[in-house]
Amino acid sequence: MQKEMSATEEHIKSILSVIPESPGCYQYFDEKGTIIYVGKAKNLKRRVSSYFNKEHDSNKTRVLVKQIRDIKYFVVDTEEDALLLENNLIKQYRPRYNVLLKDDKTYPSIVVKNEYFPRIFQTRNIVRDGSRYYGPYPSIYTAKVMLQMLKELYPLRTCKYPLTPESIAEGRYKVCLEYHIKRCKGPCEGLQTLEEY
Repeated sequence: MQKEMSATEEHIKSILSVIPESPGCYQYFDEKGTIIYVGKAKNLKRRVSSYFNKEHDSNKTRVLVKQIRDIKYFVVDTEEDALLLENNLIKQYRPRYNVLLKDDKTYPSIVVKNEYFPRIFQTRNIVRDGSRYYGPYPSIYTAKVMLQMLKELYPLRTCKYPLTPESIAEGRYKVCLEYHIKRCKGPCEGLQTLEEY
């Protein structure tokens, strides 16, 4: 048993010696070859090495480290790429030790909807409908702060009216409180042109 552990330690050490100091994602495998954890890092070498050269306060992390038999990693260009890749790998493999994103949760993004007078809001669902997505953001708080800043800079509509040139011309909609408190310029009633918006 001791010999087997030494072989494992030797194997891990050889991986740690060549892992680059680049952004990326890493996967930990158990003795059955099952992915048990997926992580992301700004610096792969520093992050992955930290699991093996210090004592961990978290019991979950200590148990995880004892089960690691192999490591694979992916180098990417940016931290944002690492975040997206981590998210996708967790959804695909559902590793036992990943709790944060396990139940089909994902990082929030900000979407500029592909609509006449586009709305901007926070979402976790990416819909391929020609809308533009910015993010993902590492936390809901970060996305909310960014969205709040956009709303303070630009008086954008928040209503869910399906605005079209015809519906506006027919006078189907009325301005809401957002217009009266000067947070929207009333495109629903034709008070703002698309170009100005």
